[in-house]
Amino acid sequence: MQDAYYSPLVVQAAVDLANTLRPIKGEDALETVEQLRDFLDDHPATEPPSSAADGGTGPRRRHLTRTDVAEVRALRETVREVLERASTDAVEAAALINDGLRRSRATPVLRHEGDRWWTEVASDTDRCAAHLAATTLSALASVMATLGPARLGVCAGSACRATFVDLSRNGSKQYCTRTCAHRASVAAYRSRRSPR
Repeated sequence: MQDAYYSPLVVQAAVDLANTLRPIKGEDALETVEQLRDFLDDHPATEPPSSAADGGTGPRRRHLTRTDVAEVRALRETVREVLERASTDAVEAAALINDGLRRSRATPVLRHEGDRWWTEVASDTDRCAAHLAATTLSALASVMATLGPARLGVCAGSACRATFVDLSRNGSKQYCTRTCAHRASVAAYRSRRSPR
């Protein structure tokens, strides 16, 4: 994972991880090893760098187990709680991030390829959840530090609890998607037009 600090791809991976749980709909897209593998395949930016020691396969390409699923689900709870709390209790959100980074044994690493240098946060363990925690939590920490905690949030849609991170220039995002924003706009319009 390159440029962990503030990489939009890693920030989106954190949001997508949190949104594998849809509490209002009662849907959970992270219940099986296959679902975890699919999630990881869809988010290569969170992949730890390969090394000669692992044959270039990286720790995630090893055999995933139900334990990995349970650990990533526990991480999802932390990531979701950070996204839900950041705008209202930034101190608690920061404590959750710091605790998660400590538990994952995350450390900053300076890397280079050719003429390019960058920093990333990596875990020194081969646990899938630890690498995912190091990347996603450090990316959320970077957003909080550079753009402010109000950029992390929960959709304002009445029937939606999806999370989001607002990386826009003006920082005015209130909905997880344009679909939710459109629904809210239509509902407000209908409410104004209905006879009283």
